[in-house]
Amino acid sequence: MPIPKAEVIWFNNEFVPWDEAKVHVLSHVLHYGSSVFEGLRAYSTPTGPAILGLKPHVDRLFFSAKVIRMAIPFTRDEIAEAIKATVRRNGHEACYVRPLVFRGYDTLGVNPNNCPVETIIATWEWGAYLGPDAIEGGVDVGVSSWRRMAPGTAMALAKIGGQYTNSQMVVMEARRHGLAEGITLDIHGFVSEGSGENIFVVYDGQIYTTPLSGSILAGVTRRFAIALLNDLGHEVNEQSIPRDMLYAADELFFTGTAVEITPIRSVDGLPVGAGTRGPITKELQEEFFAITQGKKPDRHGWLTPVNE
Repeated sequence: MPIPKAEVIWFNNEFVPWDEAKVHVLSHVLHYGSSVFEGLRAYSTPTGPAILGLKPHVDRLFFSAKVIRMAIPFTRDEIAEAIKATVRRNGHEACYVRPLVFRGYDTLGVNPNNCPVETIIATWEWGAYLGPDAIEGGVDVGVSSWRRMAPGTAMALAKIGGQYTNSQMVVMEARRHGLAEGITLDIHGFVSEGSGENIFVVYDGQIYTTPLSGSILAGVTRRFAIALLNDLGHEVNEQSIPRDMLYAADELFFTGTAVEITPIRSVDGLPVGAGTRGPITKELQEEFFAITQGKKPDRHGWLTPVNE
């Protein structure tokens, strides 16, 4: 479905009406994928909207820009304040937030250095990324024929726009097969991640997730999920995961800003466990949403109130 329009987009330190936020067709980013971006969520709490993981997301935005040698023309604090201001200006109680930094219009050629660096922040109301029933009912996925990029060919820890052509191939293949999402393998054949999500495996009472060396994005929600699982008395093992462990798993779930905590009910047509959301996934979801919705104390300091 189309993105539901908000009133304004923050564009280079100005609020621009949604339909007037435009770039030139010869902008470098359109031809060479020279952008970095983030995805955040603001949650509705009893004291007003609050953004989850504002600082780590902004820090990763600046890290990604550093990796592709693109100097963001604003400070971290200015971007953080602009994110809050955009949520306020658009009157959201809960929303998705998309900061994007990209190379604009000047010269055209692979070398981007003469092109200006542009920055936008957009917000819109967005429900469950993989469908309204996914959070409880889970999703059907398949192992993709597309592999994650090899070390030295791309920079998986950075959230760079051009790298997401790989993710597009993964999710389009999955949808052609009637599935919600695909799971990628790394160049060694071990489980990497989804097209835009990290993955966790519960097997024989233990919890596993792919290490950063497995060509994954270092997800902020992944980090939060590990902390909450530890709080709940569960140890998380970061280690290589063979493909067949997906079929032996008692539970599988995705984590990510868009998907939040979403259970996986089948892989390649095989049910995961009983084919329903498992107890550890449910326990983690309940803790995650209780904190993000302000029903439990924000003991880790992950939420930033928008109206302060």
